[in-house]
Amino acid sequence: MRFKKDIQRYKQYSNRGVIILLLTQQGLWALFVYRLFNAVYTSKLPKILKLPLLALGVLNQKWIEILTGITLPYSATIGDGLYIGHHSGIIISSDAVIGNHCNIAQGVTIGVSGRGERRGVPIVGDRVYIGANAVLVGKIKVGSHSVIGANSLVSGNVPEGVTVLGVPAKVVSQNDSKDYIL
Repeated sequence: MRFKKDIQRYKQYSNRGVIILLLTQQGLWALFVYRLFNAVYTSKLPKILKLPLLALGVLNQKWIEILTGITLPYSATIGDGLYIGHHSGIIISSDAVIGNHCNIAQGVTIGVSGRGERRGVPIVGDRVYIGANAVLVGKIKVGSHSVIGANSLVSGNVPEGVTVLGVPAKVVSQNDSKDYIL
């Protein structure tokens, strides 16, 4: 179960028990609602059963947005073990793809942008750290084991295993070891 892997990531970072995490971590609240309704969305249930459940999913998603400031639409594709370090101001496009074991800080936007062939949403690889207030937009790919620095604007592809920073984001370093990232 994917939510179990999310909880394991939170336990790694906080060294707290599951009950305390479930009561205190707004990122887990948002992930629980996302995982539940994403399971419905991706299931093979007949449309007649899916639609009322997904309508309930939209209401729950809006409630979570109000409580936490985190937008995780059930139609986004999010891999195992997502860690949301701090809540508030997080907006993920409904078409975004995020890999396994990624970290997202507060204020992050992963959204649609561009014109014509360049219009689309980011695809984020595995084990990517996205710093506070970073914005990833357009039909781009962010390579696995990358770090997106705080306050960066990423509107172009990011190679695997690098750190990018700035507006617009530029490569500032090669990550020597993939083991230390996340």
